[in-house]
Amino acid sequence: MSAPPPNPARFSFRFGLPPSLGNSLARERAERLTAFIEKALGRKVEVSVASTYEALAKDLLAGRADAVWAPPFVCARVEAMGVRVLARGVRRGRSSYRSALVARAGSGLTLDTLQGTRVAWVDRDSVGGYLLPVAYLKAGGREPVKTFAAQQFAGSYKAALEAVQGGHADVASIFCPPESTGLTYADGVEVVLPGKGGAFELIAYTEEAPNDGVPVGMGVAPEVAGQLERALLSLHETEDGKRLLEELFSAERFEPAPRMGYRALYRVALASL
Repeated sequence: MSAPPPNPARFSFRFGLPPSLGNSLARERAERLTAFIEKALGRKVEVSVASTYEALAKDLLAGRADAVWAPPFVCARVEAMGVRVLARGVRRGRSSYRSALVARAGSGLTLDTLQGTRVAWVDRDSVGGYLLPVAYLKAGGREPVKTFAAQQFAGSYKAALEAVQGGHADVASIFCPPESTGLTYADGVEVVLPGKGGAFELIAYTEEAPNDGVPVGMGVAPEVAGQLERALLSLHETEDGKRLLEELFSAERFEPAPRMGYRALYRVALASL
């Protein structure tokens, strides 16, 4: 796949964010991310929020974005087309995570009583908010289309959890730390809805997947990609950087992403079709 032609009329560098934490939250923190990237690259930067995960991938592949913060499935998709993932997030000392199916506290829902319930997913390309839990359910012989009376795509983890809170859905899925950390689904809920970890109860945990990453477009000059990579890997070394990592990336630091480290996720994607 050839690199897209440069567009001199647009910003010097364009960074895309996913809709996973909600547009208002991402836009609120985009200003600090813009300042960080501009300082690292020494050029004008625009940070935008994609409407969907599919749009995020298409923007990167078409050259409308030079780099993006992307969920694992998007990283796997673009990596297989020749795009390099520069770095991936580290959370609680781990570079992988799992998903948890949750319900309102006190609902008493279990895997065996899901029949006829309503589920609020995040997005069809969200690993934690759709792909992992769907693959988990299918592996257990529970086809979502036959199990749930209704399936909706809320667009973000926050919206999905709020749908359950508001009685518009019975089940949602939330990203959470791997089992080895000793942390639970409630820690994932707290990232999205602070103070609400106790408002939900666990139905089941899924298998683990690699964390989100930062792929860079094929049209980006190697020296610019290198500048961005070095800046991301050193972000945790300053207080402002730590705050940006926590509030926007839900991570404690970045680590170099291994080459083709996301390809195994196609198995998850195929299992979720």
